[in-house]
Amino acid sequence: MIARVIFDTDIGSDVDDALALAVLLGSPEVDLLGCTTVYGDTLLRARLAKRFARLAGRSLTVVPGAADPLTARPVWWAGHEGALFPDLGDEQVDDGDAAAYLIDRVSRAPGQVDVVAVGPLTDLARAITAAPSFARDVRRLWIMGGRFDGPEPEHNFRSDPEAAAVVFGSGAAITVTGLEITTQVRLGAADVSAIGAAGPLGSALKAEIEQWWRVRNTEWNNPHDPIAVLTLLAPGLFTSSPDGRVTVGGDGSSAFSPGGGRTRIITSARTGEVAREIVRRIVAAAP
Repeated sequence: MIARVIFDTDIGSDVDDALALAVLLGSPEVDLLGCTTVYGDTLLRARLAKRFARLAGRSLTVVPGAADPLTARPVWWAGHEGALFPDLGDEQVDDGDAAAYLIDRVSRAPGQVDVVAVGPLTDLARAITAAPSFARDVRRLWIMGGRFDGPEPEHNFRSDPEAAAVVFGSGAAITVTGLEITTQVRLGAADVSAIGAAGPLGSALKAEIEQWWRVRNTEWNNPHDPIAVLTLLAPGLFTSSPDGRVTVGGDGSSAFSPGGGRTRIITSARTGEVAREIVRRIVAAAP
């Protein structure tokens, strides 16, 4: 079965967004309809997504989205975004607005389009607010965000808790993967070596990973966003809760309650297999 997917991302800061895009590009069962960007310099983020797709030999529709959260709060910007591509301004992105693009593509094929969202949820919240039918028409939202084993807020929810509250209150079918799962998986030197050998895309991703390691002063990283992609593409590697509800506090903290909703949280992962599958699919994205 072919999954028709839109990827909503804050690509360019943590390298995991770029890795998640590569996983989608390396998955033959995915029809990647397009990409929307969110949070901060969304034009730069869109150009990055275009560049990575082009390095994979693919043409991809990429529409910039919301730069600011729903309510005024500082945007976290690490400063290294796009630094490895001095000619990034040459990339031409697509016209339009991310929320309008999401509404249009989902409404054209009700029940057939999945959205993988791995950044702050501002684009999705704007789509739901502008067209309440969006929550009914999307097949499922696959979200990386939250933390469900304690009160510590996760970055995506903390960056726009109002947007997260709109999304989880919309009634859409949702699968969400929190930090308590994604931090169990690490990519290290051997994984990066395998990725780096996979043509121009792999070489660029290796450089991005190593840059992120320097930013964090580590020699490993958690592939948060690719894990969320795999919950859609390789569900056998995970277990999830029964349907329930997620609530999001004003500080971005998150809690799950079973029953009464259409949201599932991932509760466990076969971590070694997940890491290997991420690397395998990224390598397969090489043209």
